[in-house]
Amino acid sequence: MAEKQAGVHAGGSLPPIPVKRYFTIGEVGELCGVKPHVLRYWEQEFTQLRPMKRRGNRRYYQHHEVLMIRRIRDLLYDQGFTISGARNKLQELVQIERGRRKAGDEAEALVVDADAAVDAPIEQDEAGAHEERAAWYATTSMPFVVLDRTQLAQLRSELVEIRELLAATY
Repeated sequence: MAEKQAGVHAGGSLPPIPVKRYFTIGEVGELCGVKPHVLRYWEQEFTQLRPMKRRGNRRYYQHHEVLMIRRIRDLLYDQGFTISGARNKLQELVQIERGRRKAGDEAEALVVDADAAVDAPIEQDEAGAHEERAAWYATTSMPFVVLDRTQLAQLRSELVEIRELLAATY
């Protein structure tokens, strides 16, 4: 009879991750369906995995590390990657995420610029700058949507929230 993996519920699903700041190695093992000795081994193989260590070298994992361990587990156990292949795939995913985060930062910068443009009176524009901006918007392939200050503030807060969620993931 096959041995049941730690933390894996009926049907192969993992339990939800509780809302808390730190998790012990035993808790992470239960949440991710792997044994503590496997987690310690993965720390050596995956440099992105660095739990905080406190008294007596006790490991404390944060939420984003639990998510990463679940991703590693999926790559190794479910998708059949080797350790080396999973390491490369994780690195690739990190690069993609950095690109997305950079795009998000650029989008937030556009929102900040747009907000500043809304706040600045047109009379303070340099001669012809308003017309140049209008011409650029007319020729760009990006859709231009006029938002009021309230909508811009809402959009900005949503972008900041998305950025924080993405940062917590990695």
